[in-house]
Amino acid sequence: MKYSIHFPEFDSDLYPQKVVALRLSGLEKDEEIPVHQHHKGQLVLPLSGFVRCKIADAIWMVPANCAVWIPSQVPHSNSVSPDADTCMLFVDPDVVGMPSKACTLSISPLLRELVVRLTESDLSYTPESKTARLADVLIDELTSMPSEHFDFPIPSESRLHSIALELINNPSDRSTVGEWASKYAMSERTLARLVKQELGLTFGNWRGQLHIVIALQKLSSGEPVQRVSEDLGYESVSAFITFFKKTLGRPPKQYIKKRIND
Repeated sequence: MKYSIHFPEFDSDLYPQKVVALRLSGLEKDEEIPVHQHHKGQLVLPLSGFVRCKIADAIWMVPANCAVWIPSQVPHSNSVSPDADTCMLFVDPDVVGMPSKACTLSISPLLRELVVRLTESDLSYTPESKTARLADVLIDELTSMPSEHFDFPIPSESRLHSIALELINNPSDRSTVGEWASKYAMSERTLARLVKQELGLTFGNWRGQLHIVIALQKLSSGEPVQRVSEDLGYESVSAFITFFKKTLGRPPKQYIKKRIND
């Protein structure tokens, strides 16, 4: 069932079924679903284009053949690109085996087709129906999917929170740790320790996660590698490709092509 993003009357929690699904496509411009939450957990699966989710204290990027899992009662907002064809799957929190925290899940071709099929089915299916059996198979497949981490965490600590917002607004900023520390009246050592303490990451790895989130968004929309490299402030395309390959195991074009074709 396809629906408009301007359809606020839909409430997944009104359905007693353990899994219901909807499909969203045909947007004319970027659209954002405001911050909300629901009893059912939500899986956001773009079939094309991209969706960017703001979940609690992080921004999550959803490239093709991946999905973001949002647990029950977790506040979140979703930003959908105009070219996106997106499936929204809502799962009862009593379903065993789903992640307890927000994460990105790899999606197998079988699971993708099961989700699409469920979006074409009656939302009010009965426990004895063919759709109910389809939902059982879908859950078995979904709970076995491996997780990935396409997120950029935004710390609650005031100084790191401000730095995170500045990085999001200007991802090409290549200021050093020392320069950021000086801007916020602390030593380089203090900033490095604070990032490690709050996020378990080095400053470079933290900023690198933002670059991966933005790169996946832009590459999934068809932007050339050269432009993405420039937008992220890399000195050369080769430097960006090296970073991307080191992080995700493949050069940008190969990675996106594999995501689309898998």
